[in-house]
Amino acid sequence: MAAKEATLFNEEQPAERAGRNQKLKLLYMAKVLNEETDDSHGLTMPELIEKLHKYDVNLSRKTGYDDLTLLSDFGMDIISERRGKQTVYYVGKRDFELPELKLLVDAVQSARFITDRKSKELISKLERLCSRYNAGQLHRQVTISGRVKSMNERIYYNVDRLHEAIEQDLQISFQYFSWNVRKEPELRHGGAFYHVSPWSLMWDDENYYLAAYNAADDQIRHYRVDKMQKLTTLNVPREGKKRFKEFDLPKYANSLFGMFGGEEVRVTLEADNDMANVFVDRFGKDIMIIPKTDGRFSTTVTVAFSNQFLGWIFALGNKVKVVAPASVVEKVAEQVRLLAAQYASSSQPTVIS
Repeated sequence: MAAKEATLFNEEQPAERAGRNQKLKLLYMAKVLNEETDDSHGLTMPELIEKLHKYDVNLSRKTGYDDLTLLSDFGMDIISERRGKQTVYYVGKRDFELPELKLLVDAVQSARFITDRKSKELISKLERLCSRYNAGQLHRQVTISGRVKSMNERIYYNVDRLHEAIEQDLQISFQYFSWNVRKEPELRHGGAFYHVSPWSLMWDDENYYLAAYNAADDQIRHYRVDKMQKLTTLNVPREGKKRFKEFDLPKYANSLFGMFGGEEVRVTLEADNDMANVFVDRFGKDIMIIPKTDGRFSTTVTVAFSNQFLGWIFALGNKVKVVAPASVVEKVAEQVRLLAAQYASSSQPTVIS
């Protein structure tokens, strides 16, 4: 054995031979075990001593066993296991199991409201919660084809700021924009600031929305968080507590289609029985389904009437029909006429072979 290795493994190492980072010995030991071990990968005591030496920490076999006991007493699940002729040590149970980390990585990567850059940062941090071997598994499952990610880096911080404003019971102000044909953000209302009282954050169609009280018209309105900019918390108490207390947020969210607002109206629909699953998924199990004698059923639900609602109806084809109220039936019929006129042509239809 070389002189350097002999010194490294000397159980009677004198105090003056302590490494430069000796006072951080337990921290570096925990770091090495967390990064280098898991159920399938352990370290022998000589291997652990060698890896600590790279951090300028010297360790003897005797103190090594004592230090492992200290880390175990502190709460680390350190497993000692005989493998062949050697005893290896590794971290067993962690705060997050590998399947849980994979789930979180998938959620981060697939979330549209998180930009690509922020996704990579978050996934890199999640990888630190497991061994380097398992981190490779997390990295391999990152790719989700065709995912459209947010272009607004501010959303990550907007969500946090909104939570703080709600917790502190304060109003907020912000500018709101939409994308124009040049794919540039265009401020609404001429760049004027919106002043509202934030009450709740909602998640729908892979986007964050803020439900807030607008005192100007005494209405609860919603805004896409990734389209807010210059968001500021105001030193003004929130308003609309009574209005929001009477407000049924889950019911409101279910009434919207693609989070597009509109006049709330009670609509009666008839549908084939095999559409019941679609209606329960959309409106929840509390809706009343009334069976009919012709293999169909009827139900009455509250919706925010919009073109997006009509689009949902049209997508279901002749399996679903709006039957009441008459004003909504007429609007559906009018939209059908407009679409038919838009696609009408005097030319012969093109035959696709």
